[in-house]
Amino acid sequence: MSTSGFATRRRVSSVLPDFPWDTIGAARARAAEHAGGIVDLSVGTPVDPVDPVIRAALAASAEFPGYPTTIGTPQLRAAAVGALERRFGTTGLDESSILPVIGTKEVIAGMVSMLGIGAGDVVVIPEVAYPTYEVGALLAGATAVRADSTVQLGPTAPALLFLNSPSNPTGKVLGIDHLRKVVEWARERGTIVVSDECYLGLTWEGEAYSILDPRVSGGDHRGLIAVHSLSKVSNLASYRAGFLAGDRELIGELLAVRKHAGMMVPFPIQGAMVAALDDDEHARVQHERYRARREVLRTAVTSAGFRVDHSEAGLYLWATRDEDSRTTLDWLADRGILAAPGDFYGPAGAQHVRIALTATDERVAAAAERLNR
Repeated sequence: MSTSGFATRRRVSSVLPDFPWDTIGAARARAAEHAGGIVDLSVGTPVDPVDPVIRAALAASAEFPGYPTTIGTPQLRAAAVGALERRFGTTGLDESSILPVIGTKEVIAGMVSMLGIGAGDVVVIPEVAYPTYEVGALLAGATAVRADSTVQLGPTAPALLFLNSPSNPTGKVLGIDHLRKVVEWARERGTIVVSDECYLGLTWEGEAYSILDPRVSGGDHRGLIAVHSLSKVSNLASYRAGFLAGDRELIGELLAVRKHAGMMVPFPIQGAMVAALDDDEHARVQHERYRARREVLRTAVTSAGFRVDHSEAGLYLWATRDEDSRTTLDWLADRGILAAPGDFYGPAGAQHVRIALTATDERVAAAAERLNR
């Protein structure tokens, strides 16, 4: 019997959904029984090597013995400003517009509460959404509302609205007019807009836009935060390397809270991030690797009778056989392929599966061969 009192307290985990990846153990086991081994396309985890330029920078920064700062080095913040301008056309940023974070998942999960949003407040998330947006709202005690259109929200004045373009899991890209209208709508209501742009550098069809693009923001970043990650474009998932950019007042508030919590990106990781942000060539090479894998998988998936929806950007194919996603999951597992069921991402995703491009060329070829039988 517990004597600590914990047993009688409300557990924070009780307000959270089941961790989705725990629900596909049976499908994973079935796929692993395939004679050729499992092809795991369920998680978007990088498999390619970290570029030598980045590894050299990590090593060169490894001798620093002191504490890093939460705000990050001036070199890192300047590198982030430069990369956003070169790669995505953002303007009007400076070092006070940037805050490094320990991977973007933790900051998305904690940002809502760190901005003082809580009980009685509404947080808007996409109808099909990365699960951590909802988790962030729940941890803060706020109410998460799924909506893809401001019309759906009526007269509501949400405290915060999450955008995700290009989307995880769907790969959908929001047009520039849509983004501009969301910004205008949010400003009329005093709503903070947090735009998850971790896949912005992985666009295959058309053009994707940052919320900080002057054609979207009007050159005014007030009320806007963009979330960026080096996990995908630079293969730095294990480094936990991300950053926020945008409204200086919001960045300053998050910095003030995170300093008290000791949330600091390790100094060697900051050095590696500078190299990754300053070097566009390694990102271009990785982009082309994923483009080639996408072509192989998309051809095989459509040949196997799937319809691929959206998927014009990002590291996934959003595919369907117009059936329950768990049925499709089992069909793929019988062929030694593991995907993510669409119900991970909300009720509107229940007839799709998310198929990741993040596997070696050999495993992608194996998946294509199995799908084409």
